[in-house]
Amino acid sequence: MAMCFRKSLIAAAFGLLLLQLPASAQQRETMRFQGNEREYWLVVPDSLCAARPLVFMLHGYGGKAEGYFPAMAECARRHGFVLCCPQGLQGPGRKPNTTSPGWNVGYSFQQGWKVDDIAFICALERKLQKRFKLNPKNAFFSGMSNGGEMCYLMAYKHPERFAAFASLAGLTMEWTYRSLEPGGPVPFMEVHGTADRTSEWNGDPENAGNWGAYVGVPQAVGRMVSVNCCTHELCDTLKLFTPESNKVILHRYVGGTGGNEVRLYEVVGGKHTKAEKDMDTAEEVWKFFEKFVSL
Repeated sequence: MAMCFRKSLIAAAFGLLLLQLPASAQQRETMRFQGNEREYWLVVPDSLCAARPLVFMLHGYGGKAEGYFPAMAECARRHGFVLCCPQGLQGPGRKPNTTSPGWNVGYSFQQGWKVDDIAFICALERKLQKRFKLNPKNAFFSGMSNGGEMCYLMAYKHPERFAAFASLAGLTMEWTYRSLEPGGPVPFMEVHGTADRTSEWNGDPENAGNWGAYVGVPQAVGRMVSVNCCTHELCDTLKLFTPESNKVILHRYVGGTGGNEVRLYEVVGGKHTKAEKDMDTAEEVWKFFEKFVSL
């Protein structure tokens, strides 16, 4: 009886501790991969939805995974999916003799860097699916800026691994566009500001920004529209989020292979952000992913 009482006290104390944690609390974990200790942060809701989806969210160049995109963490708690925010490794910086955490997407200054982030993400995906008994058909991939570039690269190389992709202020490197043949159709969305001066809406064919040449957003999204064999476009303007928000034009390319859809959220006058002041970005990403959840 005393033992049962003690167990009850421990359970009650643990429950109280959980109540005191913020809803978006993350847990830090590591994984040894190709000689590096890779760090990632998880949000695992107390109650997972029946389909048990896994969503990856990658930070931008120079960013960190810890505490990244709180609204997406709240979204995971609300809708019952596992959220994984991996940490990019320190790599070559944009200036000589500097380093910065990021993802190896083939920027001009990353030439010779041997880190294979594509393989790391795929290995981490398998590990988490096995551990939490997640449905492998319900893995989704998202990222902002440098993480958005990873969305395009992963969609080109491994569309079979993820049910849908969502890039925020990401772009397609010219080498990717010219050298890689997309592996197959997969739903894709892009959120991008027309006044983004880091990832230019119209691209940077001359490499003025020192990232390497990349194509314009309409061209990058157009490739995904073509790969998915979408038949027509539906265009709408989102309800203004706040009186100070930028207008967001939603271009939906529908009728794709297997019911696939491609979306472009054109944030008119938007800068290099996740557009959280212009729309509920996290909710829009999840609503898009939810369309392609296998039950």
